[in-house]
Amino acid sequence: MEQKFITLQELHQFNNLEIIARQVVEGFIIGLHKSPFHGFSVEFAEHRLYNSGDSLRNVDWKVYARTDRMYVKRYEEETNLRCQVVIDASSSMYFPENTPNNKLRFSCVAAASLMNILKKQRDAVGLSVFSENVDYHTIARSTSIHHNLLLSTLQQYLDAPSKHKKTNAADCLHQIAENVHKRSMVLIFSDMFESNEDNDELFAALQHLKYNKHEVILFHVFDKKLEADFDFENRPYEFIDMETGESVKIQAAQVKSYYRQQVHKAFKELHLRCTQYKIDLVTADINQDFTQVLLPYLAKRIKMMA
Repeated sequence: MEQKFITLQELHQFNNLEIIARQVVEGFIIGLHKSPFHGFSVEFAEHRLYNSGDSLRNVDWKVYARTDRMYVKRYEEETNLRCQVVIDASSSMYFPENTPNNKLRFSCVAAASLMNILKKQRDAVGLSVFSENVDYHTIARSTSIHHNLLLSTLQQYLDAPSKHKKTNAADCLHQIAENVHKRSMVLIFSDMFESNEDNDELFAALQHLKYNKHEVILFHVFDKKLEADFDFENRPYEFIDMETGESVKIQAAQVKSYYRQQVHKAFKELHLRCTQYKIDLVTADINQDFTQVLLPYLAKRIKMMA
């Protein structure tokens, strides 16, 4: 039977972030059985692959009998990975408004799902949230109390949308780079709508993270239908900038072609710059399922642990 991945639209009836994350991860793990990552998904929570030099007394022979792969039991104090989740919580991330699905909600559910995976693997995770300033920052830890604190913090941002809060990603990412002291995987969720139009500053901040030896995945979160394809009916609209409050009244068809050209140009520059700085760029359409976030994370983790 074909596995159907859980989408955000199907989960909008749940308000508890922990429940949503658990549902997403469970569906994802089931889906891995038909993917190239099948071996990684077996005994996902409590084991890691046997490495040369590991004590044979820690090998789980029952798992070996079922999978023909050697796994060793993991212990609470083991932390093989530190991960810093960074979320853009500026006002533009609350687009589209008045719907169960916006960019911030997608980002928070994706982040909570990754935290669920990290918790299962006894890895440490920290959280940074920024807009004009770094509004929240905590170092990576692996305890259950810390995990619950991060989920509670994400829920607070979902429950209290901010109005006219601009993005100052460049300065905030520089600050985060200075405060993540140990080598980590840094996962950034942002729509990349920078208030400061100097893109060189923004990419210098991303390069700062790489200079500090962090592995970086940038999840470019956007609504492809509305923000990339500009799929609006051919009638007059009033478009309001969610960060400044400025508005403009236009006929959608009159600007569609020019708008799409400019968005394509911006996306192309983002891709080229990330390639230049060896930053993994993942396009994350909020209308699609969460495999577009979880699979790139899993691939990067396996690469780092190799």
